[in-house]
Amino acid sequence: MSNEVTTTPLNSIMGTYQRFPVTLVKGEGSYVYNDKGNKYLDFSSGIGTCNLGHVPEAVKTAVEKQLNNLWHCSNLYHIPAQQQLADLLTANSFGDQVFFCNSGAEANEGAIKLARRYAQKVNGSQAYEVVTFTQSFHGRTLATLTATGQAKIQDGFAPLPTGFRYLPYNDVESLAQLATPQTCAVLLELSQGEGGVIPADGEWIKQLVQICKENGILIMVDEVQTGMGRTGKLFAYEHYGFDPDVMTLAKGLGSGIPIGAIVAKQHVSQAFGPGTHGTTFGGNPIAATAGLATLTELVETDIIPKVAELGDYLAGELEKLAAAYPTQINEIRGIGLMQGIVTEEPSINILTKARERNVLLLVAGPNVVRLLPPLNTTKQEIDHVISVLDAIFSIQHEGGNSL
Repeated sequence: MSNEVTTTPLNSIMGTYQRFPVTLVKGEGSYVYNDKGNKYLDFSSGIGTCNLGHVPEAVKTAVEKQLNNLWHCSNLYHIPAQQQLADLLTANSFGDQVFFCNSGAEANEGAIKLARRYAQKVNGSQAYEVVTFTQSFHGRTLATLTATGQAKIQDGFAPLPTGFRYLPYNDVESLAQLATPQTCAVLLELSQGEGGVIPADGEWIKQLVQICKENGILIMVDEVQTGMGRTGKLFAYEHYGFDPDVMTLAKGLGSGIPIGAIVAKQHVSQAFGPGTHGTTFGGNPIAATAGLATLTELVETDIIPKVAELGDYLAGELEKLAAAYPTQINEIRGIGLMQGIVTEEPSINILTKARERNVLLLVAGPNVVRLLPPLNTTKQEIDHVISVLDAIFSIQHEGGNSL
């Protein structure tokens, strides 16, 4: 008799993701295809990354050309596409200088370092504290998960780094607690994505900016999800009538090729001199080429002006759903093509039913369904997603089981 014990093979990939039972192998425009040939309308855009849709022709062509020339050389040497991308970013934003990295978390990590170094080496103060806000999300590194105002993201990683303080988001009264002698910067999203698709209130932002300016506190905006046209402007801060001191980018900057960026005014960026910060892969020829082609497409075509129109259309159709199903939909909120549906039922249930109907959506909390379609989506594609959601909510309305 054999003494061998039969065990289930261990997946060689760490279990950090609760993956959906879909294997995607191809993408084109607003659609992706699985390994069985099934076609899905993708209103998740790789979590707000494929802003020009999947495999956009302009980016594909540029990257294919670069693949034949040079992949990597490190930042010890000048990289033409990186310089061109920095020039285009600064020409179309408040910023004067750019540091390139690989992701949004890395961009936010660098921004935190920049804020502290600016306070100490330029201002000559000992300020080190960064104020962030409840329900924010800034990344998964040790510093950025600490900056994130969500206990569930921080669970199990104690002791957390010091130097972060949280205030309620969109709460004007709490701004009285913002400025202290230790505060060097504020880091905020102008629409909280992972936190529930919550746009910043205009009056709250106005008062926050005034307090920061009066107290010499840097304003750093995390535009990892809201940037690159997502809200109907190239950058979300443009909606609020102020210029930040620092901005972080990633996601939509490279159309799916990993790249992040810190954009800063010169009086702040001067704090980073040679040897103070760095990265091996950041802004390498492939990533910088993808970023340059993506940004060029956004600023030289009519995509972004149409985002505002499409965003209004999407929000309007979602509001009609909310009116039709008031016991199932509590609220519609968002800006541009970044919309959230606050549902009575767990949001994951809605996602499952949508996926069964070949539509991909996202969650943004236990009861928020998030829609992040490509910026060049169409009204016809929006109408299809609305019809799928209508079918899902109608089953619930009629007393059927939506699970």
